[in-house]
This record gives sequence, structure tokens and C-alpha cells, in this order.
Amino acid sequence: MRFTGTKDYVATEDLKVAVNAAIVLERPLLVKGEPGTGKTVLAEEVAKALGAPLLTWHIKSTTKAQQGLYEYDAVSRLRDSQLGDSRVSDIRNYIKRGKLWEAFSSHARPVLLIDEIDKADIEFPNDLLLELDRMEFHVYETGETIRAEKRPIVMITSNNEKELPDAFLRRCFFHYIKFPDADTMRDIVDVHFPGIKKRLVEEALRIFFEVRDVPGLKKKPSTSELLDWLKLLLNEEMTPELLRERDPKKLIPPLHGALLKNEQDVHLFERLAFLNRRGS
Repeated sequence: MRFTGTKDYVATEDLKVAVNAAIVLERPLLVKGEPGTGKTVLAEEVAKALGAPLLTWHIKSTTKAQQGLYEYDAVSRLRDSQLGDSRVSDIRNYIKRGKLWEAFSSHARPVLLIDEIDKADIEFPNDLLLELDRMEFHVYETGETIRAEKRPIVMITSNNEKELPDAFLRRCFFHYIKFPDADTMRDIVDVHFPGIKKRLVEEALRIFFEVRDVPGLKKKPSTSELLDWLKLLLNEEMTPELLRERDPKKLIPPLHGALLKNEQDVHLFERLAFLNRRGS
């Protein structure tokens, strides 16, 4: 198994190296980076490229590690026993398999994506250490041990919102997805908008990177937001000339709602435009 990228995903050389190293070492690949830099899509494309099934566990602030293994619904079993339901005789009817159980039971070697692990409680990663190390866990209600038929390719994403425990980090192969430079971004745009006019791309990228470079910006626009903006520009039949000839005293780009996602950043551009007008 070797990942070389796909026609739908622009993978840098160092990213390909990281994915393949994690596969060879059979360690989880921890991928950090700004939101919108393609961390989640990476797992989807790795699964597609390797012809492997993809299992995705979306982490929330309330997610517990146990949910990835299994959940036992004791309340439903108690209710059914009071109603005389025959299913209560088999406790397995009340055990819901989690994503790790599904991955461990897969006949083909799967890709298991644990998405946005930093959203969970700080103890969440530590609670998974044993299961990810041994690739097995015990089901106390039935007395059985679930072991991985084939060790899954584990990919874990983080938006870097909080630090992860050292014990967990030691078990991972780490890669940080840097924000794409202009050349890589052109390649990404070409994949999503084949045949788009190069002059429009150049002008849009110039404005996009200027917006990202504005000091004091609370949330910098991401790759996915650039793609949304370009889609709108094409829909509005925006020409490179119209983009270039925008009023410099306004500063804020056209259709800016695709790039600026909070009122503080919009107000920042309005203040900069006001200062620009006063200075001219």
C-alpha cells in the first residue's frame, strides 16, 4: 500500500511521505493545520487511492472514547424486559458498535478517520491509547474481546485548538499541513475549476492573499473559502478587469461574505477603507 495522491487532491511531496510513513510504521497519522486546508478530505482521498473502506468518527465536545468502542443501552433493555420483549434474552441486541469496532471487524484493511480530535475533552486521546496500541478491546457485557482482523490505517485530524497529551503524541506520526503557497493554490484551483481563465485566477489569488495578510484579521480565509469565492465570481461572470479595477477606497473585496466570516473582520476592512479615504 502506497499513497501517491489522486487527480482530485493536490498532495505535496512531504504530505505523501508522511502518509506512507504512517502506513509502514502502522502508527496513527496525526494531521494538524488551519481549518479548511484539506485534512478531512485527505483521509477520503487516501481511502480512495488505496481502494480501502473509509470509516469516519466525527468528534464533538461531548464525545467520549467509549463511544468509539461500543455503547450498551441498559435503559432500552430494562424497558423491553418490562414489556416482555423476547430480545432481552440476548444482550447483544442492546450493544451498539462504535467506529473502532467497525474498523477492527472489517475484512479489508480500512482507513479510520478520527476527525477533529481536539474538540473533545483533554483526557479523550489518553482514553484511546490502549486500544490504538493493541488494536483490541474487551466487551464487559458479553465477555468477548474484539481484535482487529487487519490493522486499520488510522488518520487523526486536529485544528490545533488545544494541546494533545504527550503520551498520545508519542504514538503518532505527525504532519502539519502548511497553508498552500500561491503555486500550490493554483494547482488546487485547476483541479476544482478546470479550464478557468488564468488571468481571473491570478487576480483572485492576489486579492485572496492580500486579505490573509491584513494585520489584525481574526479569521483568515481558508482554501475551501477561496474555492467558494471563485465559484461565486464565476457565477457572477466577474472578469479580471472588474476585480482589478475595484475602488481602492473600499478595500473590501466583492462577494466578501465568502471570505470574511465575522463582523469584526468586516469592520476591520471598513476602518481601513475609512483611513485610506482620509489619507487620500
